[in-house]
Amino acid sequence: MSESAAESCFEELLAELERMVRELEEGKLGLDESLTCYEKGVALIKRCSEQLHDAERRILLVTGMDENGKPMLQPFQHEATAVTRAEPGRPQRRSLEQGNLPAI
Repeated sequence: MSESAAESCFEELLAELERMVRELEEGKLGLDESLTCYEKGVALIKRCSEQLHDAERRILLVTGMDENGKPMLQPFQHEATAVTRAEPGRPQRRSLEQGNLPAI
């Protein structure tokens, strides 16, 4: 690993894991190198899993818990964070909230 796993962001850890998988799949590493790479990969998977679990806890903390200690789940409400303009020659996108469902 290039940086400390504890300080790396999820995306960096995932990219490192993908690099290691490619190396293992190429089959150019010796047995000892492959085992070392595999062990590091397992450690990366554990760290990624911890970060995902932490993110889940943060989301649950934000939405809250009911009186039985179960998470109060709310649907994700996507809202644009920036004003967008239509590109020349392209129509402006309409939101689903306006009742304009995409054709399937």
